[in-house]
Amino acid sequence: QVQLVESGGGLVQAGGSLRLSCAASGRTFSSDVMGWFRQAPGKEREFVAFITRGEGTTSYATSVEGRFTISRDNAKNTLYLQMNSLKVEDTAVYYCAARRFAASEYEQWGRGTQVTVSS
Repeated sequence: QVQLVESGGGLVQAGGSLRLSCAASGRTFSSDVMGWFRQAPGKEREFVAFITRGEGTTSYATSVEGRFTISRDNAKNTLYLQMNSLKVEDTAVYYCAARRFAASEYEQWGRGTQVTVSS
């Protein structure tokens, strides 16, 4: 298994920026695909972005495309999410997750980090 620990959340004004980090440890070969998800109060968890190992293929939710950038440093086993032009509606707990290429669902999850965007 891979263990995931998020950091970098906090309180920011609308229009501001934050960078989230997710440190992976343990059996990191199982993190072929790493993603960010978020869950706002009273809402279901939703996909934000993912990135693959190797080629670094990325994909974003429409709501964040052009504002958020996902990246990973495989040497440091760390996943990042650069969030710019933040909106109040980006307020949520952000989770990182990992899965193997062969898996149909994400297999490992972090505990999350709170991001609050004020108006």
